[in-house]
Amino acid sequence: MNALTSLSMTAIPPEDEALRHEVRAFLTDAMARIPAHVRAKSWSGYDGDFSRELGRRGWLGITLPTEYGGGGRSAFARYVLVEEFLNFGAPVGSHWIADRQSGPLILKYGTEAQKRFYLPPLCRGESFFCIGMSEPNAGSDLASVRTRAERTPEGWTLNGQKIWTTNAHHCNYMIALVRTSGTSENRHQGLSQLIVDMRLPGVTVRPIADLSGDSHFCEVFFDNVALAPDALIGGEGKGWEQVTAELAFERSGPERLFSSIVLFDEWRAFVKTEAGRTPGAIRLAGQIISRLAPLRAMSLAVTEKVAQGGSPIVEAALTKDLGTEVEQFIPAAIADDLYTREAGTVPLELLRTLDYVTQVAPSFSLRGGTRDILRGMIARGLGLR
Repeated sequence: MNALTSLSMTAIPPEDEALRHEVRAFLTDAMARIPAHVRAKSWSGYDGDFSRELGRRGWLGITLPTEYGGGGRSAFARYVLVEEFLNFGAPVGSHWIADRQSGPLILKYGTEAQKRFYLPPLCRGESFFCIGMSEPNAGSDLASVRTRAERTPEGWTLNGQKIWTTNAHHCNYMIALVRTSGTSENRHQGLSQLIVDMRLPGVTVRPIADLSGDSHFCEVFFDNVALAPDALIGGEGKGWEQVTAELAFERSGPERLFSSIVLFDEWRAFVKTEAGRTPGAIRLAGQIISRLAPLRAMSLAVTEKVAQGGSPIVEAALTKDLGTEVEQFIPAAIADDLYTREAGTVPLELLRTLDYVTQVAPSFSLRGGTRDILRGMIARGLGLR
């Protein structure tokens, strides 16, 4: 059975869908005065106070067990939350990684002591995580990491560098994929995951400015960072298995479909007006919606597999690759529509939103795995190579 035939149509259960009304009411008020070009940043937007408010409402760690401070709900409850957060352009970047993948990773592979230490503050929106995967000169070849942790009588000593680490300058912890034995030529052998306190001596974080003027990407340096023995999460040498399972969380959610959705909604509102309505714009709106709908169905099907305890790596890669195409198509197609119109007829806020999304859109096919890497995985999963 290949990745295409293993997915089935899935509906959000009524008890989880019922959550949408409360979340939408909160966001309608909370986001009412924030302009679209700011809301368009959404899952890269940092707002610790907003995250803590979500934690107070029980909307962080909603899938984690109640004994660790979570909500004990299904993956579909979180899907509803995330979908609404992104549709409204809520600034969720501060807690995003922790809620999406670090928490579930710790729950699955962590010791009881690690779960009780890390998960409750994560659910309260008081503890933020980043991912230490990519490295300089490695491209998308994740298995060639060179950052190394050596065992010592006191625990571990960590040396190396990570890059493109989102919000590292704001985060409390990093879950880093490092080499604990062998060399980079050993590929998948000898890799482990360590939890790194970002406040430790020897950890240096440097933000990287992008074309849009944001600095949510960072490079991180480790210079003889001393870690305790319990920094290891999961099994030593099991890092590759763990990190590939983790990527299924990263690649399949609504964020792989809705990175351009605030722009689309702002443009759609304009097209509904007498000044903005044209036959070409109406056709374009239909084209975009007709592409988003089946991708959302695919994303939900992957969510079901995750909820059942599976690790749908290939299916998630397929969702991410197809979703990225639509996310990048939206600003390009909207630009083609707006810049053929008469000067002065398009709202300034819509143009500002288009400008931001256009500048950031090239990163959509880089984060979470480049298109070439993902398509190689998909081809293998479909038995084509």
